[in-house]
Amino acid sequence: MTPDSAPRTYSISELSRMFEVTPRTIRFYEQEGLLEPQRRGQTRIYHDKDRVRLKLTLRGKRLGFSLAEIREVIELYDALPDGNARQLRRLLELLAEKRANLQRQEEDIRLMRKELDDVEGRCREALLALAENAEG
Repeated sequence: MTPDSAPRTYSISELSRMFEVTPRTIRFYEQEGLLEPQRRGQTRIYHDKDRVRLKLTLRGKRLGFSLAEIREVIELYDALPDGNARQLRRLLELLAEKRANLQRQEEDIRLMRKELDDVEGRCREALLALAENAEG
């Protein structure tokens, strides 16, 4: 491979800027086994695979996935030869689980709002009754 065709590498600071996270966050994901940079002495050298893994990890966290779930999807992707299809099927399962959880939470919130409205209404009625009794 000529120097011009060498694969793109990234420093921890480049990835930090690219994804707007701290180097500490990246080191944490490395400790968790989600990133596997090369080492040259104390320097970490990240490859495109690490950049993609970091992107998937951050997206997974935004969607509410646990690190264990993210790791599972990444490991499925790394498994050959059908890792990609298996990863996508598992990701669909996880998305369905998250959607079901969100629907349950929405229902819980709706019920809690109704309960708050009921309590608020009773409080307002009690205040009105107290004010009327004080006047009368």
